[in-house]
Amino acid sequence: MRERGPALVLVGFMGTGKSSVGRAIARRLSLPRFDTDELVAARFGMPVSQIFAQHGEAHFRNAESDVLRQIGGSSEAVIVTGGGIVLRAENVEHLQRVGTVVALSAREEVIFERISRRASRPLLQTANPRETITSLLAMRAPLYAAAADAQVDTSNLTHAEAADAVIEHWNALRTASSV
Repeated sequence: MRERGPALVLVGFMGTGKSSVGRAIARRLSLPRFDTDELVAARFGMPVSQIFAQHGEAHFRNAESDVLRQIGGSSEAVIVTGGGIVLRAENVEHLQRVGTVVALSAREEVIFERISRRASRPLLQTANPRETITSLLAMRAPLYAAAADAQVDTSNLTHAEAADAVIEHWNALRTASSV
């Protein structure tokens, strides 16, 4: 395993629980939390869905890469990423340098049920959101797997249970890399 920084990084598709699990981990471990979507939204002064609508996905992805580069990797922190962060190899390389990457996943039907609760997902503003999820998930799942040091399926887990599983992987991987 390659050398990693001290951060815990969460990647994964929308609806896998990255934001909620990241908040739970940060609270439990008293660590700072950096959420790339929140940082981009703050930079623009508008929600991610509005950034997509007004400026387009490419502009959002550029801003996402910029805020990611500003997140240092010198101390323990929880870094929560947007679902598309893995679309750029330089983002993945940065995440792997700053910390241990854990990919959250869930079964497709669970993802659909979770994200159907919020109409603000910009990439799902399509005629057939379920088909869009299937297509995006098929494209991105291998990218999450390749970026990650560990994976946690959140399909049947509460946020607290998923946080426990992620922390367990993080601790095990850090212990293994220090041996």
